[in-house]
Amino acid sequence: MKEQISHYLNDPVQLEKLYRTNKSSFKKNFNMLYPSIQGSSLADFWNTRLNYEADEINWGSKKDFLFVLSIAFLAGLIAKLPHIFSISEEFFYPRNIGFIVFPILASYFAWKHKLALKKVILLAVTTIAAAVFINVLPHFPESDTLILSCIHLLIVLWTVLGFAYTAGEFKAYNKRLQFLKYNGDLLVLSGLICIAGGLMTAITIGLFTLIDVYIEAFYFGYVVIFGLPAVPVLATYLIEKNPHLVGKISPVIARIFSPLVLVMLISYLAAMIFSGKDPYNDREFLLIFNVLLVGVMAIIFFSVAGASESKKSKPEVVILILLSIVTIIVNGIALSAILFRISEWGITPNRLAVLGANLLILVNLVMVTAKLLKVTSKKAALEDVGETITRYLPVYVIWAVIVTFSFPLIFGVQ
Repeated sequence: MKEQISHYLNDPVQLEKLYRTNKSSFKKNFNMLYPSIQGSSLADFWNTRLNYEADEINWGSKKDFLFVLSIAFLAGLIAKLPHIFSISEEFFYPRNIGFIVFPILASYFAWKHKLALKKVILLAVTTIAAAVFINVLPHFPESDTLILSCIHLLIVLWTVLGFAYTAGEFKAYNKRLQFLKYNGDLLVLSGLICIAGGLMTAITIGLFTLIDVYIEAFYFGYVVIFGLPAVPVLATYLIEKNPHLVGKISPVIARIFSPLVLVMLISYLAAMIFSGKDPYNDREFLLIFNVLLVGVMAIIFFSVAGASESKKSKPEVVILILLSIVTIIVNGIALSAILFRISEWGITPNRLAVLGANLLILVNLVMVTAKLLKVTSKKAALEDVGETITRYLPVYVIWAVIVTFSFPLIFGVQ
């Protein structure tokens, strides 16, 4: 891309088009090229545009902020529905927790990108159809099929959010990568807001308790129940208006935790051998094993998603390779355990869902590891690893759709 930037240096229209094809790659290559082209008015303009960082928090226009407050309030109302209409919390929250967050965030991006009416209708119909489906299923709280459907529905709704975030261009791999990075930034900023909110809650309740005024019921019933759903909405708004706010934090966190997670995984596998515990005969242990697997996958994904913002050194790439290889080993153990359980006790919805997820993750990990190995030999760029990850995302989505909507029909809910 460096050659293209140099070639179009006197053509602002083509330069803008090149920038919009891949903003992060454009910025990285432009900054490498800038020392040799500075002095040109257009080059200086782009340097200011790409590298200027505001000193203050940008809260946007009054209109933007009012819209954000409105949808945050709507999210709180959805969370409050069981209390408003006397709906069982045990029935409502497992099925509808995703509808409190994802459609609200999707509506923000639909509004921000001014999505075409056809795309808005598609988002609305998909969300409503999913809501109707999950809420008409029979109420058997202990049903494995129902639990699986509720869990995988979150992935389906996350995909709806991704469609809105990318303005309907979810097929573009660079858009998907930006979406993954947004998820990392959202987790970081939402966590910080929750910590601050938790401290404020403790202080507020503590102060009122000192004067014998007990506000716990009111505070949790109104302030917390409206405040929690507002957290991802506010965090999203701040990220969009202030990309510099957490843009540098997520890659740093991924950079710090990658080696730590690698050491933890190796230690965990060694300890497992001596502990006598194994996932072959212990269902809860197998469940924790798979949760661990998903968490490590997320670390790898966010590390690569943040890599476009800063060049990774070879040792950091090697750590990612080792982390991927160790995760493949963990995945192999989990996969063999679920195959063992199926051979011993037969197929169940849980075992089939875990088997499918483990197979998909294994294939994805092998692809990512192979690409990372090419990066070390300079046969591929780190951006290619991101492309490998994002091109595989639809496979996860398809499996989530199958589990969410087919399993209750195939296995029943009982």
